[in-house]
Amino acid sequence: MRTGRADAVIKAAGVTEVTDADFGAEVIGADLPVLVEFTADWCPPCRQMGPVLSELAFEESDRFKVVQLDVDTNPETTLAYGVLSMPTFMVFRDGEPVKSMVGARAKRRLLQELSDVI
Repeated sequence: MRTGRADAVIKAAGVTEVTDADFGAEVIGADLPVLVEFTADWCPPCRQMGPVLSELAFEESDRFKVVQLDVDTNPETTLAYGVLSMPTFMVFRDGEPVKSMVGARAKRRLLQELSDVI
């Protein structure tokens, strides 16, 4: 696990941090749908989403999994899914991306946007 400022900034409580190395196991191979936040430590809207993602990770753990991927340290996965802006949220179900959303949003709005795929 990384140490230092980046972890303190982007790591949301209860949210798993995934990497290029374990993306397949943690996201593609997950039993539940997975909400992935593509994030960066220099991104203020990404930091704003931390508390929202933490709440979702705790409240919705029976319905879906929430993970974060740092785009700066995981370029393979970032490029593979064409992520250009942060935060980008992608929902994976049965190993496939089924929805993509760009930009910070309130918890209520995020849940509404997820309702058709979760």
